[in-house]
Amino acid sequence: MTTNIDNQDREWPDDSARAAAQRPSGSTLPRVMIVEDETSLATLLAYNLEAEGYSVERIERGDEAELRLREEPPDLLVLDWMLPGASGLEICRRLRAREATKSLPVIMLTARGEESERVRGLSTGADDYVVKPFSVPELMARVRSLLRRARPERVAGHLKAGDISLDRETRRVRRGDRDIHLGPTEFKLLDYLMEKPGRVFSRSQLLDALWDQAADIDERTVDVHVGRLRKALVRGRERDPIRTVRGAGYSLDETFGKN
Repeated sequence: MTTNIDNQDREWPDDSARAAAQRPSGSTLPRVMIVEDETSLATLLAYNLEAEGYSVERIERGDEAELRLREEPPDLLVLDWMLPGASGLEICRRLRAREATKSLPVIMLTARGEESERVRGLSTGADDYVVKPFSVPELMARVRSLLRRARPERVAGHLKAGDISLDRETRRVRRGDRDIHLGPTEFKLLDYLMEKPGRVFSRSQLLDALWDQAADIDERTVDVHVGRLRKALVRGRERDPIRTVRGAGYSLDETFGKN
C-alpha cells in the first residue's frame, strides 16, 4: 500500500526521528493512539502527529490495543480496520459499549472504499472513516476537527480558573493583574490540573502524565512540585486553588473562583 503524499505533506523522518516517534511522551499534550500493523504507515502518522503537537502511542495488535484502552484511554484513536488479534470493528464496538470510552473519538483507517463498508464502519461507532491511500494533511485536519468537537479543552490555547489564566502558546500564567513565573514542570502541572477541575489525580497518575515513563522518579517528587506551584500562585490571603485529597492525590478545586 502506498499512501498518497501531496506537496503539503511532511517528509519522512530520519532514523532518529523514527525512533522518537515510537516513544511515549510524558506531557499534557493531546494524546493520540495509533493502532496500525503496517509499520511504515504507523511511523509516518506518528511523525506527522508529533510534528503537529500531539503525544503519540503506537500499537500494532488489536488485542494489545484493547488492554491499553482499558488502562488509559487516549484523547483520540486512529484505528485500522484489519488488525491481528482483534479487528478494528470489534474494538470499536467494545469501546462504544463501555461507559469510559463510549464517546472516545475514533478515526477508522481502511482499504475498503465501498459505500456499504463505509456505512458499516460508521454504524459500528467510528466518528470518521478514511480510505487508504489518503492525504496526510487531510487526516491531520480530521484529527484537529474531531478533537475540537470532542475535547475542546485539549486543543484550547487558553485555560482559565477563577482569576488564574494560562496561555499555552506563549507559556504565560497570570493571576489577576500579576504575572506568575513558573518552571517547566510547574507549568505542565498547572496545565494538567486546569484541564479537569475537580478531578483528583494520584501521584502516580501525575508522574505518568508529566515525566518520561523511563525516568526513575519517586512519587514524593510530585509533592515537591505541587509545593513550588502553590508558592508561586498564592500570596498573602489569596485562596489556594489546589486541593490536597489525603490518601488520594491532588486536584484543581472546582469551586475556585465561584465564591
